[in-house]
Amino acid sequence: MSALKQLLKDHKVNQNTLSKPMGVSVSAVNLFVNHGQKPKKNPDQFQSKFIELLEEKGIASDQIQQALTTAQTHTNNDQALDSECAADSSEDEQLMLLRKQTLTPAAKKHFKLFKNIFDEPIRSAAELFNNSDINYVRESMWQAAKGNSSFIALVGQSGAGKSTLRRELIDRIEREREPVIVIEPYVLASEDNDIKGKTLKSSHITESILAALAPSTPAKRSPEARARQIHNLLKESSRAGYRHLLIVEEAQSLSIPTLKHFKRFLELENGFTPLISIILIGQDELKIKLSENNPEIREVVQRCEIVTLEPFTQNSLVDYLQHRCKAADRKLSDFIDESGLDAICTKLTRNVGRKNQHESLLYPLAVGNLITGAMNVAAELGAPVITADLVMEV
Repeated sequence: MSALKQLLKDHKVNQNTLSKPMGVSVSAVNLFVNHGQKPKKNPDQFQSKFIELLEEKGIASDQIQQALTTAQTHTNNDQALDSECAADSSEDEQLMLLRKQTLTPAAKKHFKLFKNIFDEPIRSAAELFNNSDINYVRESMWQAAKGNSSFIALVGQSGAGKSTLRRELIDRIEREREPVIVIEPYVLASEDNDIKGKTLKSSHITESILAALAPSTPAKRSPEARARQIHNLLKESSRAGYRHLLIVEEAQSLSIPTLKHFKRFLELENGFTPLISIILIGQDELKIKLSENNPEIREVVQRCEIVTLEPFTQNSLVDYLQHRCKAADRKLSDFIDESGLDAICTKLTRNVGRKNQHESLLYPLAVGNLITGAMNVAAELGAPVITADLVMEV
């Protein structure tokens, strides 16, 4: 328990009663009492008012100052420890996350390949690797496309295969001739604030809907008229038998106001029939933005299902690599032995944070890069296949 919290408890002062006279939220007071974090706006004024209120409640000034000093010391120690952990984590990432690796001509000749089968982009649905985790994600996206679910967020690390699954979904819609109109706003310069880039606003999304449904129709000038125009177009399209799917890539770069506006798109209905489904695709930062602890977007969180694209396990890693080899009529044993497979799992798995939480980077992009680098080393040394030592050399 923090020194400030203990002080308030000893004098029977409720934290919630301090927020209103201080003109701040209850959470701001809680953060200061429990973790010593002041608001970024007027922090000195905040602390002065806090001290003044405690003195009015009969707490001695020296007791308050002692508690504040103790709390600040603990905060500084925690920040220093966090910085050390962040530095260690950064070093680990530099060791494990490789730059783009290209298979050398010598390696192609050594392993009798004309292309890198472990790093080639997928060109058809038949080449897509499936397991229970991936199939769950695919089916969640498919149900959203068919209108059976309204709002999902697909979350995964860089290189996990999110964009591949998006392409497979669009390809599946065309293959199975589903009456689904896919709407994809461009996110080329999208960032969550206008300092780093340009925020994707709800007005841009309405423009994308208009371009998908009626590309030759000019948009109304006023926001209210444009929203009514979009709603009517969606109704007409729904009556004609079409469903509508909004897909937003790089959704971790969406601003909080735009995330809040997605609830209003979900509320575009024709009677009991929803007119649009939404799939957000983004990295782990998106899950943080959609946290249930964020009261600012609680209405969105309550309606959005988060679907996580999990990393490979050791067994599914072998299945994935065998699948890639099968596409080239080769065997996995032609390229790597069991010790090499174990070494890949070791190199792309680590413990992070104070609690040594398990984190796996066994995703297609990282695995492909690592194997490519190991094949280059094997060719250089004349080794017949990749072994554990060669993997650790990359």
